[in-house]
Amino acid sequence: MSEQAPETHVIDFRSAEQLLAAQDPRGAIKLLDSVITAHPENTAARLLRARAFFAAAQLRPAELEFQLVIEREPDNAFAHFALGRTLQRAARPAEALRHFRLAAALDPRPDFVEAARFGEK
Repeated sequence: MSEQAPETHVIDFRSAEQLLAAQDPRGAIKLLDSVITAHPENTAARLLRARAFFAAAQLRPAELEFQLVIEREPDNAFAHFALGRTLQRAARPAEALRHFRLAAALDPRPDFVEAARFGEK
């Protein structure tokens, strides 16, 4: 396998963003796999791949990627929110609520606060 130039990985990342926006999450995942293989420390690529896994209804891989992002960036409100949505879709509401509440505590955006259901048990 020939080694790709760093510019190729940037192009693949941007193309994956466009594919995800165009509702082709599987195409985005394919492009991101090579980016992450070359740059496993790239949290932005991992977050994008997690979003693509979620959009492709691949919940377990999405959960693992979101968790890895949170390990690296515990204050990433979006990653907590997205992990909450992933757990919610996987019928794990108690775990989901914990991440929704962390997301809302980190960033009180209306959608995060609504999902957190503060005041409810």
